Amino acid sequence: MIKLGVFGVGHLGKFHLNNWKEISGVELVGFYDPDDSNAQEVTEKYQLARFLDPDTLMDACDAIDIVTPTPFHFAICEAAIKKGKHVFVEKPLAHTMEEARGLVKLAKESNIKMQVGHVERFNPAFLAVKDLELNPMFIEVHRLAQFNPRGTEVSVILDLMIHDIDIILTLVKSEVKAISASGVAVMTDTPDIANVRIEFNNGCVANLTSSRISMKRMRKMRLFQKDAYIGIDFLNKKSEIIKLKGPRDLDAFSFDLDTPHGKRTIAILNPQVPEVNAIKMELEKFRDAIVNNTPAIVSEVDGYRAMDIAHQILTKIKNASINA
Repeated sequence: MIKLGVFGVGHLGKFHLNNWKEISGVELVGFYDPDDSNAQEVTEKYQLARFLDPDTLMDACDAIDIVTPTPFHFAICEAAIKKGKHVFVEKPLAHTMEEARGLVKLAKESNIKMQVGHVERFNPAFLAVKDLELNPMFIEVHRLAQFNPRGTEVSVILDLMIHDIDIILTLVKSEVKAISASGVAVMTDTPDIANVRIEFNNGCVANLTSSRISMKRMRKMRLFQKDAYIGIDFLNKKSEIIKLKGPRDLDAFSFDLDTPHGKRTIAILNPQVPEVNAIKMELEKFRDAIVNNTPAIVSEVDGYRAMDIAHQILTKIKNASINA
């Protein structure tokens, strides 16, 4: 039985608590949260012990789950790793690149499992297509959200776009060649809307748009590769594939298309989307990595790579505004 403590039981932290209570092989020891009213609500609702000292909670646990605001990630992660505790930390990994580098170094030197909460890796729409032969050469992403003061301690790049950066880095098996970006701070002191172009050494290009001041919500990724288009709707949990019909597409809806190169048969596929709870699944995978002594699906290195690209984007936006 893994003894686990939760740091931060705000909006997302409560989602984590609800899921941990349903996950076998894990015993919730307690939580730490400096907000008295929030802590009282959680104590009463979950009948869970509140710890007033972070070190005391860590000492009582085998693993911890960090769902605090980003500026607090580093200090809690560092203390836990030095105590030999396994760590799940919400994205982004840390507040600064220096902190992120420090955590990667600490985790590498220790014998602990560390997982970063890039939950879209476990989105049913992505799970439906991730094992296909994906070799995108053009990627288009729109992630739009309505304004919410919660989470605005970081830019829209680190708040929203980093989800798509992480997914793209798992899909494109090539190093980043160039980044161009523009962004505007509208409601906060950091960019609230941004458009980014990432070019890879293999020729793939990704265009990303993220906004947290939109009237409607959207979380879509479109992949274009030779002979196929793959659409992933993270919000509505749907996926679609339009491709040249192959021998394994016998049951697919198809139609013929006349092209300059002759008649082509196009197949339209709707992959079966698994019914999974993404947050619960990512927490279960963290448990499995500890129990089976296997690598975390989203490691601290993955979290660092996504952060690195995100911070390069922020630098591009900052330099553009200075030179404007």
